[in-house]
Amino acid sequence: MKKYFIDALGAMAQGLFASLLIGTIISTIGQQAGIVWLIEIGDFAKSMAGPAMAVAIAYALQAAPLVLFSMTVVGAAANALGGAGGPLAVFFMAIAATEAGKLVSRKTKIDIIVTPLVTIGVGVGLSQLLAPAIGSAAISIGELIMWATEQQPFVMGIVVSVVMGICLTLPISSAAICAALGLTGLAGGAAVAGCCAQMVGFAFASFKENRWSGLLSQGIGTSMLQMGNIVKNPRIWLPAILAGAVTGPLATCLFHLEMNGPAISSGMGTCGLVGQIGVYTGWVSDVASGSKAAITAMDWTGLLLISFILPAILAPLFRCLLERIGWIKTGDMKLDA
Repeated sequence: MKKYFIDALGAMAQGLFASLLIGTIISTIGQQAGIVWLIEIGDFAKSMAGPAMAVAIAYALQAAPLVLFSMTVVGAAANALGGAGGPLAVFFMAIAATEAGKLVSRKTKIDIIVTPLVTIGVGVGLSQLLAPAIGSAAISIGELIMWATEQQPFVMGIVVSVVMGICLTLPISSAAICAALGLTGLAGGAAVAGCCAQMVGFAFASFKENRWSGLLSQGIGTSMLQMGNIVKNPRIWLPAILAGAVTGPLATCLFHLEMNGPAISSGMGTCGLVGQIGVYTGWVSDVASGSKAAITAMDWTGLLLISFILPAILAPLFRCLLERIGWIKTGDMKLDA
C-alpha cells in the first residue's frame, strides 16, 4: 500500500507538476505577456507529462538506471494511448514496467540490451492492451463526479470538498487523484475549496502553537505535517474538515468557482498557490475561447474567500468550539521543531 499508493502516487504528482503544471503556468505567462518564446517552452513542458510521470514513479520504486531511463518510452506510450485519462494509465503501466525491469536488471551480461527491452516491451505492450480502457474508465468516473456536482452542487460540493481535502492531508496525493480523474469544472472548484480548507484551516487553527513558521509551512506547504498529531488525536482534524464542508457548497452554489486549468491543480490547494494559479489559467483560457466574457470582481472575491479568508476564520472558530467541549487541548496541534 505504501509503496504503490503513497510513494508512487506522490511521485506521479511531482512528475505532473514538473511537466504539465509548470508548463501550463509558463505558457499562460507567455500568453498574457505576448512572449512567444515562453509559450513554446510551456508547450514543450506539457508535452513531456507522460515521460515525467513514468520516470518519477520508477524513481519512487527505486528502479535501476536502465529501468529508469527506459520509462520515458513507457510513459509517452501510456499517456498517449490513455487519452484524457492518461495519468491513470501511466500510473499502472509504469508500475508494471518498472517491476518487470527490476526482475531482469543486472541479471545478465548484456544488461544494456535486456533491461530496456523488457521494460519497454512490457510497458508499451501493456499500454497497447490496457491503457485505452483504463483511460476511458478514469474519465468516466471523473465525468460522473462532475455531472453529479452540476446536478447537485450543494451535496456534491460538500462531498467533493471534504473527501479531496482529507486526501490532501493523508499521505497520498490528492493532486494525482484529481489529475487521474480529470477533475475540473465545478467539481474541481469544490476540490480546490476542500484542499484550501485543510491547508489554511490547519495553519490558522494551530497558530497559537506553531506561530508564523507553522502558518507558512502548512499554509503554502502542506497540511500533511499534522498527520502525526492526527494519529494521536483524530478530533483535531474536525476544524479543517468542517471548514471544507462549509466552503465547498459556497464554492459550487454561490460563487460557481470552477477549475478549468490543469486537473492536477484541483488537488493542490494553496501549496505554492498552485490551486489559485490553476483557477486563473482556466479563466484566461475561457476568455480566450469565448466561453467566458471577462474575469470579474465576483470571480476574484470568490477565489479569495474560498481559498484564504473563510478557512482562516472558520477553522479557528470550530477549534474554539471543540476546545469548549474538551475534544481539543492546547498543544494537540503542535508541530515538531
